[in-house]
Amino acid sequence: MALTSLVPLAADDSCASADVPRPSRARRLQGRLLLGAGLALLPWLGYLAGTLPPAEAAAWVALDALEAAALLTAGSRLLRGDARHRAPAAAAAVLLLADACVDLATSAAGPELAVAVAMAVGAELPLAALCAVIAARPPRRGGPRPGPSAARRPRPGQNPSW
Repeated sequence: MALTSLVPLAADDSCASADVPRPSRARRLQGRLLLGAGLALLPWLGYLAGTLPPAEAAAWVALDALEAAALLTAGSRLLRGDARHRAPAAAAAVLLLADACVDLATSAAGPELAVAVAMAVGAELPLAALCAVIAARPPRRGGPRPGPSAARRPRPGQNPSW
């Protein structure tokens, strides 16, 4: 089965759907940043699994795998113009903040703490802030229609049938 049979194409055979607005340049950049960060975490997971003691590796790999999944989901949805990018972006923000806090709290004084501070200040906290802004920003006007729950609300002057 060809992939094109699974993905509906627009009249001009492009992959853009007529009813989904194209994301803005800023949204595309944000989506690429989140995708890049999520992809960068994948080799890091292997490094953690191979260098940490098994009990610590399980916890850190699980946390970073959740971060990667949230970043990849939010980034890919932003690039597609999907309005459902907010929940994974919020999850990524919380996970990144937790990662930075736990990393700083468990680091030994000296070079280990310096690396934790550098990672928190240079990567985790700015990325968490970006994800929080993306999650908190209201949806664009003219975006996709509201879901089925909004369609069930009675209009003014209409008697609800449920």
